[in-house]
Amino acid sequence: MNTIQKLTARMGIELNDMQKASAAALLNTHDDAVILSPTGTGKTLAYLLPLTQLVDAASDEVQAIVVVPGRELALQSAEVLKSVKSGLRGYACYGGRAAMDEHREIRQLRPQVIFGTPGRLIDHIGKENFGVTKTTLLIIDEFDKCLEMGFRPELSRLTEMLPYVKRRILLSATEAEEIPSFVDLQHARRLDFLPKMDEGNSRITTYVCHSPQKDKLETLAKLLLSLGQAGTVVFVNYRDSVERTANWLADQGFSVVAYHGGLDQKGREEAIFRFACGAVNILVSTDLGSRGLDIPDIRNIIHYHLPETQDNYIHRIGRTARWDATGRTVFLLGPDEQLPDYVDSVEEYSLADALEEVEREASRKGLPLQPAQSKRVILYIGKGKRDKISKGDVVGFLCKTGGLKGTEIGRIDVRDYYCYAAVDRECARSVLRKVDGQKIKGHKTLYRLMV
Repeated sequence: MNTIQKLTARMGIELNDMQKASAAALLNTHDDAVILSPTGTGKTLAYLLPLTQLVDAASDEVQAIVVVPGRELALQSAEVLKSVKSGLRGYACYGGRAAMDEHREIRQLRPQVIFGTPGRLIDHIGKENFGVTKTTLLIIDEFDKCLEMGFRPELSRLTEMLPYVKRRILLSATEAEEIPSFVDLQHARRLDFLPKMDEGNSRITTYVCHSPQKDKLETLAKLLLSLGQAGTVVFVNYRDSVERTANWLADQGFSVVAYHGGLDQKGREEAIFRFACGAVNILVSTDLGSRGLDIPDIRNIIHYHLPETQDNYIHRIGRTARWDATGRTVFLLGPDEQLPDYVDSVEEYSLADALEEVEREASRKGLPLQPAQSKRVILYIGKGKRDKISKGDVVGFLCKTGGLKGTEIGRIDVRDYYCYAAVDRECARSVLRKVDGQKIKGHKTLYRLMV
């Protein structure tokens, strides 16, 4: 059994055809590679698993740099590498926080793989915050998005600052109009797993739902009522529309959070954490949320505003039906709106029938028809990494002191000075009573529920 087989067996996963082909190409050749595959097919593992054999875990030098278009993908990719448990150390760096703090953490961790946005990587390399004489691998994830976001000058400069790179690996979920000039196309391996134009993702069912009014909020609310507790992303095209839609839904009693590029770093990270851990059911987002978010439990994608391009549509629907799951996408059309030409095989969503079924189920339980509550709530713990608190410490504390079972604890996020822990809603009040006034790892601190 080879290294990758051992790692995947330990993780309990089986590689798909794209991942197998990528591993073979990266391990059995020395060529550059361009990997094209739909979102949700595991491109991060497609390059990270071979990296476990291409990078020397015994060395303290940075040997691979992974360029990503945004902080969310940097953080998620570093977390995936950690979950592989290969012995490699990864670190995510990005704008919006002090580069000095990152430099200190890089010195302490000594990562072999660094994930980062172009500008922040250039900043660190220019200041010699880490050495690049051993950096022989350059990976650019979502390279089409990097080019689209205007990172071309930064990418060009970054490659000039990495003179020892021998291989370049580019990944994308859409066909880019051009491949960056620093990739040796003559010798590059091209692995194209994108579906043909007339093919779709058979695990995603596409619906159209009609709104009788131009302002579609009332119809959106009814649609969300019919979808129940399932994780749903509502895509709109403008930041102010995100705020208007999310605020209106919250006023109607829906469990919702807003996500767009106008939020500061902390606001964006907290919005994604709340949605990913099940503390809210609905994420209202610009197309910023269509890239780099690997959240497995998203069941529904709603296009409140039509996608501006076909690529935007592809990335939006890629948030659902991750790996082998199924999902559905719904176009919410106003009186004067038409489906884009690139969308076919659409079913009519019978809103009246769906609402009737949900209302009947609620009545059977003796409940009124109302927005579904989230499965979990977030417990705030006022100590974090600086107090030597780990995820394991939080789990142990919540089980031993809070009386929870492991299955009643969801995602845990340990920050420098505090922690977030998702706990089942039904247990939340009881847990808060039990932990109030108790010490976690010898520290007395504040605990409160965030609802």
